[in-house]
Amino acid sequence: MSLDHTHVQTRLVHAGSPELKNGAGPVNVPVVRTSTVRFADTATQAALATLRASGDRVATYGRHGLDTHQALEAAVTSLEGGYRTVLAPSGLAAITLVLLATLGPGDHALVADSVYSPVRKVDKSLLRRYGIEVEYFSPARDALERLIRPNTRLLYLESPSSLLFEVLDLPALAATARRQGVLVAADNTWSGGLYYQPLALGANISIQAATKYLAGHSDVMMGVVTVDSAALAQKIGQTYDALGLSVGADDAYLTLRGLRTLDVRLARHQENALAVARYLARHEDVARVFHPALELDPGHALWRRDFSGASGLVSFALSNPDPTAASRFIDALRYFSIGASWGGYESLALEAAPERLAEHSIWRQGPGQQSVVRLHIGLEHPQDLIDDLEHALAVTRDALRRSA
Repeated sequence: MSLDHTHVQTRLVHAGSPELKNGAGPVNVPVVRTSTVRFADTATQAALATLRASGDRVATYGRHGLDTHQALEAAVTSLEGGYRTVLAPSGLAAITLVLLATLGPGDHALVADSVYSPVRKVDKSLLRRYGIEVEYFSPARDALERLIRPNTRLLYLESPSSLLFEVLDLPALAATARRQGVLVAADNTWSGGLYYQPLALGANISIQAATKYLAGHSDVMMGVVTVDSAALAQKIGQTYDALGLSVGADDAYLTLRGLRTLDVRLARHQENALAVARYLARHEDVARVFHPALELDPGHALWRRDFSGASGLVSFALSNPDPTAASRFIDALRYFSIGASWGGYESLALEAAPERLAEHSIWRQGPGQQSVVRLHIGLEHPQDLIDDLEHALAVTRDALRRSA
């Protein structure tokens, strides 16, 4: 069954579905757990090993994954519009895989300064030890073509960015990089792969923390890497095998199950988040709201051009000058749990650490902004969430008045 020309909603339901055998079969791909693959004879074993060495997606050992893993890989590849997908134990593992597969001693990488902060940890703790230089830049303020060197091998982006959701001009950045032979990788976790297509916009590699929207229920740790060519698939695959990466069949099954409902879940996340963002934008205790679907957001025009929707993430800066305001606000919430992740059905709140904000050049341009809170807007009724936010803002405001 060809899905090449179907809408994304149809691909989400059918991509990776198991084939019928003897005229019948399950709707869901079975959970296939194994550590060992058996072969009919030594000739078959040798033939499959040769195929795998050439980059073909065949399993010769349990770590390579069988039916469940391959079904999820096929579904994510269809969603991202790529050539092939590999699964990693976490989103950060997927990022590290890409960095190690595309960079070597003496290489230089350009990284947007507002990326997911643990990328900097990988740089400091791992890449520098191997003689790889990472340079952070502002996609909005710096001229990319002037930063590219003869040894630049990778441009690493994230759009919208972490915490403050800066929207990047990926087509322009990718075109500049690719003219000079530089690979382009983009973190696509914010959109769940549904509302943004980095590969179609010029990236070579799209990365997601499947822990977030793909799985969607806060019960899986996984990352996915989708590439646009056979050559990149082989390069990523060789590093994947060398690192001994693998994911459990149960996690692959749960992520595939979550992917089937991605469209309907994200539609509700988007609707709820926009309602909350508009409420916050009107509130006297809020200095600024960061959400690209808001008409006044600096990245709104780019978002409208390149995206087909928005996710459930909203950040905002409190106008309250009290350095404890964010903590007071979060502790007063009733329907928002405190948690560092996002993408599940539940609403979450987290204070953005000042040292993380300082990494973002766009934050330094915002005078008068105080503490920043990141919200993940879940699937609760939006009015209940707004009422909860109103209560917490009032508690925070009253605390400031009492301390004056």
